[in-house]
Amino acid sequence: MKLCLISSNIRFDNPADGPDAWPHRRLLLAATLLTQRPDIIATQEGRFAQLKELETLLPDYQIVDQHRSWIRERMYPTFFIRRDAFEILRSEDVWLSETPAVAGSVSFSSSFPRLMTVLRLQPKDSALNLVIVNTHLDHVRSETREAQVKVLIEEVKKYLSPAAALVIMGDFNDSPSSSVRKIIEDAYPNLIDAWKVWNVIEETSHHGFSGECQSGSRIDWILTDRNLTVESCFLDKRNNNQHYPSDHFPVVCRLKA
Repeated sequence: MKLCLISSNIRFDNPADGPDAWPHRRLLLAATLLTQRPDIIATQEGRFAQLKELETLLPDYQIVDQHRSWIRERMYPTFFIRRDAFEILRSEDVWLSETPAVAGSVSFSSSFPRLMTVLRLQPKDSALNLVIVNTHLDHVRSETREAQVKVLIEEVKKYLSPAAALVIMGDFNDSPSSSVRKIIEDAYPNLIDAWKVWNVIEETSHHGFSGECQSGSRIDWILTDRNLTVESCFLDKRNNNQHYPSDHFPVVCRLKA
């Protein structure tokens, strides 16, 4: 079985972005995502109206929000999965706070409430069982991100079984050499960074609509189970005359089970 995953921070709908504001790039974003023919799309930073609009632009995909009571002003990591390709065994939003079950809760001096969305999926054409996590960590303090990812690790354990393959993806707002990465690797040593399987040189994934950022780092990751073969992993830098679909490059990963 082969899978294509995309992790993409889609940038919240901010009118102050001017020519890069959501209404001017939503079609380009949808076209960029669809060009890769993904099975699973994990977005970050979208709000309710924006994500529901994106769903209409991805007709072969369903948004996984059946478990969710939307808080309109909150930004959500959200999954879009190929219709009729998976059975959703379980889905949940978990807030990265001292009270993970309380929607909108915030702890650890986080600038905003942050959360993860976790799925247990059964592909309809395979015996493979998948646990896939989509998250977006605080963008200011490393201590906050460390505390948030510890909550993530404990909550993910509730989903795992010996037969499940784990994937953790999203916008971690930290480099692959950070303490956040080490905490994840120590907890889940069977995870590998899909990027490093195919790329020696690090690149910057957040570019602020410029296409380049010399001082940044790869803050968007896809971490995959060692039992899954990484066939490719790259940043999709597609643009329309230097007009970009988001201020982050989507991360594209192709896997074989």
